[in-house]
Amino acid sequence: MPRCAGDPGPRAGRLPPAYIEVGQLDVFRDEDLAYAAKLSRAGVPVEFHLHPGAPHEFDSIAFKAGVARRAVADRVRVLRSL
Repeated sequence: MPRCAGDPGPRAGRLPPAYIEVGQLDVFRDEDLAYAAKLSRAGVPVEFHLHPGAPHEFDSIAFKAGVARRAVADRVRVLRSL
């Protein structure tokens, strides 16, 4: 069976740590949560953030909102750690 883009496959243990964030109201929330869980079960370190009350593109729609500022700060922190 062919693997899909979100399938970590048998080499998941060699994947780098993942940073995944999603808004609670995002239409992709369930898929993002499932992917984070799948990576974690495969042994990949995962940092997952579910932003309460936030829709898809919350950081573009309301970029001055506290939730958007926290999300950007988290992204910067993770990128700096690389």
